[in-house]
Amino acid sequence: MTPSNRGTLARTAMAYVLAGGRGSRLHELTDPRAKPAVYFGGKTRIIDFALSNAINSGIRRIGVATQYKAHSLIRHLQRGWNFMRPERNESFDILPASQRVSETQWYDGTADAVYQNLDIIADYAPEYMVILAGDHVYKMDYELMLQQHVNQRADVTVGVLEVPRKEASGFGVMHVDGDDRIITFLEKPEDPPGIPGRPDLALASMGIYVFKTTYLIELLRADAADPHSSHDFGKDLIPGVVRNGKAIAHRFSTSCIRSPDEPRAYWRDVGTIDAYWEANVDLTTVTPELDLFDKDWPIWTYSELTPPAKFVHNEEGRRGHALNSLVSGGCIISGSYLHKSLLFTGVRVHSYSHLEGAVVQPYVDVGRGARLRNVVVDRGVRIPAGLVVGENAELDARRFRRTSRGTVLITQPMIDRL
Repeated sequence: MTPSNRGTLARTAMAYVLAGGRGSRLHELTDPRAKPAVYFGGKTRIIDFALSNAINSGIRRIGVATQYKAHSLIRHLQRGWNFMRPERNESFDILPASQRVSETQWYDGTADAVYQNLDIIADYAPEYMVILAGDHVYKMDYELMLQQHVNQRADVTVGVLEVPRKEASGFGVMHVDGDDRIITFLEKPEDPPGIPGRPDLALASMGIYVFKTTYLIELLRADAADPHSSHDFGKDLIPGVVRNGKAIAHRFSTSCIRSPDEPRAYWRDVGTIDAYWEANVDLTTVTPELDLFDKDWPIWTYSELTPPAKFVHNEEGRRGHALNSLVSGGCIISGSYLHKSLLFTGVRVHSYSHLEGAVVQPYVDVGRGARLRNVVVDRGVRIPAGLVVGENAELDARRFRRTSRGTVLITQPMIDRL
């Protein structure tokens, strides 16, 4: 199906995106912004994937709950997602933590972030709620998940995917029966249980839930009245439905969106420096696992008005060129060399510089003769002329944040301390 002929269930639903988390494993990259606002793929932010999935699935009512350092995220949402029209029964609400329930209480858990806005949800009266995490990169048709929820008469339907068992401790992990009914659910277990017959894999929650709205409201009110609850979907609400209701697993493989150029279902939690670097650099390959050129499932975002990218100088040793790289609008590659690099909007790379495996966020200025290898450079950083990163592990670790796998994060405060 194309975005123009989605089914009817999505039109009766509201997507509620939980976008308040910091993403502490990204370290200094999320010092000024929430994880969903982190740049990804040259033009987009991470949150654009969940929002685009909702729009492309046919959902026309969307709410986004924000909390941690939300200014960058809110500004992006205001600029890029203001095309919804009330006269077409569409809505887009940004819902910052605003002490609406108590003058001393911010959002206290993912479930509470929905509970505190129940009056806004009730005003729209959607029949179904699609609860989404705003910090993952994937393409998915939520209409198919809604159809399964209705067809199996579930109390909650949980989006799930198979992950390596040794990596599953950061997820909710579950067992299902032959009808995909969830029979046990453990939130972030230290020793995740494997899938029967496939012990190296675990069935993990994607942080995507579908509820009938009236049922969800009952759950949230009961949870809010429970002094022993942590008010979290994964820790409290979902295990409760597994025990007392009907919880169904929806397998990502049945509703993931793949273009002919995508070899397999793509889902990434780019929540570490290494994972973030790898996912971005993968986009520079001839046939990346994530197809951002798929016109049938576009990733909507705020696009700045910029001139085209520019490559200048053609002298031996001073030639502006790029191989296997993505270069966004407003960039100037002046007598410098790029390989397997991704440059966001407005980057300047000055003469005799050499970038390889570089993920460079917007409006970075790379000084003459700099050599950067396997780096993530934060927005607006001024790289000094002649700086060398990625060739001396011990020196990199002293000056910047270097991961055990050799990826180096560079921020302006780190440069200022040189």
